Parts: sequence; C-alpha cells; structure tokens
Amino acid sequence: VLVVEHKPEAIAIADHVVDLGPGAGTAGGEVVFEGTVDGLRAGGTLTGRHLDDRASLKPAVRTPSGVLEVRGASTHNLQDVDVDIPRGVLVVVTGVAGSGKSSLIHGSVSGRDGVVSVDQAAIKGSRRSNPATYTGLLDPIRNAFAKANGVKPALFSANSEGACPNCNGAGVIYTDLAMMAGVATTCEECEGKRFQASVLEYHLGGRDISQVLAISVTEAEEFFGAGRGRTPAAHAILDRLADVGLGYLSLGQPLTTLSGGERQRLKLATQMAEKGSVYVLDEPTTGLHLADVEHLLGLLDRLVDSGKSVIVIAHHQAVMAHADWIIDLGPGAGHDGGRIVFEGIPADLVAARSTLTGEHLAAYVGT
Repeated sequence: VLVVEHKPEAIAIADHVVDLGPGAGTAGGEVVFEGTVDGLRAGGTLTGRHLDDRASLKPAVRTPSGVLEVRGASTHNLQDVDVDIPRGVLVVVTGVAGSGKSSLIHGSVSGRDGVVSVDQAAIKGSRRSNPATYTGLLDPIRNAFAKANGVKPALFSANSEGACPNCNGAGVIYTDLAMMAGVATTCEECEGKRFQASVLEYHLGGRDISQVLAISVTEAEEFFGAGRGRTPAAHAILDRLADVGLGYLSLGQPLTTLSGGERQRLKLATQMAEKGSVYVLDEPTTGLHLADVEHLLGLLDRLVDSGKSVIVIAHHQAVMAHADWIIDLGPGAGHDGGRIVFEGIPADLVAARSTLTGEHLAAYVGT
C-alpha cells in the first residue's frame, strides 16, 4: 500500500517513509529521507521536525460582537437545527465525516449578503493560466511595466498583443501525433519566454516581463515591495499567496502543473481579496504540509483581527485548538448525525470529553 500523505497519524503507522524536499517547488524534488518513522523524527528534515507538533489551547478567546442566527436547518441529514454562530471571532464547525457540517454552513450561511465562501470545488485553468493571471496579479504588473516604459499594458500579456507570433504566446509548439499522445516542444523563436523579442526590451526594476514571471512569490514580494519594482497593488496579492504557503510558486507557472492542494490554496488566496464581513472556509488545511498549518492559522487570525467573522469547517485538531468557538455536529454520520452535540469554547469541549471530537482533541493537546 502506497499512501501520499501529510497527516502525522498516517505517517506514524507507516513501515517505510519516503520524504521529499528539502523545500517545495524548485527548492524540492529530492529524496531527503527514507526509512523508519523513528529515523524520520531523528533525521532533521522539515517533516521530521514537525511530525510531533501539537497545538495548545489558546489562553484566552475573543469576545463575540454578535451572532448569525440559523433556525430550523434541515438540509440533507440536519434535524431541524437551531444555532447561533458568534460573529467577530474564529468559529470552527467540526464533527465526524458525514455529520452535517457542510450541510449546515453551506445550506444556511453561504449565500447570505456579505458572506464570502471558499469551497472545495476544483479551479480550472489551461496551460496559459498561471498564478499571476488567476489571482489578478498580472494586471498591476502589466500596468507598472506600461507606466515605466510609456507603452500599452496589453504588450505585457502573452495572451494579447505581446505574444510571440510563432507559438501564440504558449511558449511551446504542440505537435499532434494522431494515434499517439501529442508532443510539446519549446518554441525556438521566443525560447519558451512567450513574448515577442521587442517586448522583452522593456524593463521594470532591471527585469523584463518574462524574468518577472519566472521568479517565485517570495522573491516577487521583495521586488514589488521595497525593491526596484515597487508596486503596492501587486505586493498585496503576493502577501496573500505567501500567507497560504505558496511562496515557492513561480508567478508564471502553468496551472496545469499545480497539485490539487496547491490549486486549493491559490483559490483561497484569491478569494481572501473579496469584500465581505463573513468568511467561510471549507477544510482549508487540505494539501497543507505540517509546517504550513501555522501560516494558515496566522492568516485566519489576521482576518478576524481586521474585523471579519471567520467560520472554518475543519477536522484538523490544530485548527480546532486555535478556535474561539467550536460547533460540533454528530454524534455519528448520516441519519445518526445532523444534531449539535456541543457548542462552546475549545477548553470546555476538551474538559467535557462528551463527544468523539472532544476525546480526540483532548488527546491531541495532551490533557
């Protein structure tokens, strides 16, 4: 049995572990450890160092500023549920799989005015789409290049006037082999840069547009922040990408090369920019490495501290431990679920151990 997994519980029962790294993207791609779980713990890799991470309960929780009322919720297996969801705090909705978490929130909260919902639906994109185009980052970058060089912004889009005429801005030439899989070869004219040679003569902060799209989010944060290409609108989007653990991605990396977890986080970073007073996040830890969960919790805290209400549907114990308020559905799944079995602060859930979630959270935080 071969399992691709981040969860420490799954790693802990493995007979043999293969750890890739040392980082992500261009900083990864190597086998940094293979062997037993004990060997991984002692190995000093990023995964090994975080394998035994345990979040602790917060010493103090925030005070709600109001409530979102839900009355008579009966979507799918919900059994006429009434609940007041606190506003102005971090609320985690949890419970066993199939207990009615998503039915409650997506059925009774998402869709209301001022609610921004980040669900698990896959994002779609062709080889021409990349983090810069998907997030809207390319717009302030194109405008900055245009302003610095006194030309039109359309020149700095590989899908518009600046595209290499030989490959139409794709960077590759596709050859259809009829009965066999097609072959993509790097365009000889633009050498994969996607732009006309004349466009690459224009620079911003010493770089042409293809060079900017080749750098990572982390490098771009510096370049568009206090660096030579200072562009506040671009920097704000890059900050959100870094917040969800995508600092290693290249701005121009095709969406078709991203993993499912990477696409989910790209979507999360993009929708964080939407205007709303309530944010609903469905399993935002999906695809996150142990080391990146802390970044996500920081992002959630910043949202709440900026005056937003944040509702997270989650199974991850670190997210539960970090909550100001927990709503636990159950006690089981399907027709055995659909009821509120606990609502209150995490410390009370752990102390009571009256639900399956409470028992496991208590074991996780070590009380």
